[in-house]
Amino acid sequence: MSQPSRPAPNSPNPECRLIRPQSTYYGKQGFSYFEGIARETVGSTGICMHLLTIPPGGRAKAHLHESHETAIYVISGISGTWYGSRLENHATVAAGDLFYIPAGVPHLPYNPGPKPCIAVIARTDPNEQESVVLRPDLEALIPAKPPEA
Repeated sequence: MSQPSRPAPNSPNPECRLIRPQSTYYGKQGFSYFEGIARETVGSTGICMHLLTIPPGGRAKAHLHESHETAIYVISGISGTWYGSRLENHATVAAGDLFYIPAGVPHLPYNPGPKPCIAVIARTDPNEQESVVLRPDLEALIPAKPPEA
């Protein structure tokens, strides 16, 4: 069965869409994401959802999402995330866990484990990279090699 052509954003004739992630793109945060649901792929107007694999030892750049919330579900592996105005808080998110990041909260995820961390990322902005704001001023607050899980 063939997939319908991509509808224009805000199309008057919305269609259900099946996405089979095959290609990846490099995000400002420093990770590669599998293409998923976004304005660019399906014409969504209020959500995006992607699959992320953080390799062992992988680390994002410190960043925030200026005007949208993020929800994360870890499928396998483990991730640590430093978060807060000065990255003063820490959470360990493992397979089966859900993690919420409010809009505007700086964060820096990484993988301290020996295996890839695979997660589903959903955000309330349909444009995946539009409100990503890098925070290089926070990079030095976190050791280059975080402790292992």
